[in-house]
Amino acid sequence: MENLLTNKTASLTELRDPKKVIENAGEQPVAILNRNQLEGYLVPASAVGKIDFRAAEAGSASSIFQSRRGQLESTLDYLKDK
Repeated sequence: MENLLTNKTASLTELRDPKKVIENAGEQPVAILNRNQLEGYLVPASAVGKIDFRAAEAGSASSIFQSRRGQLESTLDYLKDK
């Protein structure tokens, strides 16, 4: 299994009752797994509210984009047709 960005997990079967998953999560994100494969994350609104969002400095967004360009190429190619 790959590294998860949270220590809370739930299966797709458990997600049939999302209220219970959210209650058990508290204020932490939950990794949603399907047969032990990561499908995505469920992030409670209370967890997002704690994040300090700040505007990026002039060159930092561009440098981050350039460093991750290889990872983003397939998405950029897909979006060209849209």
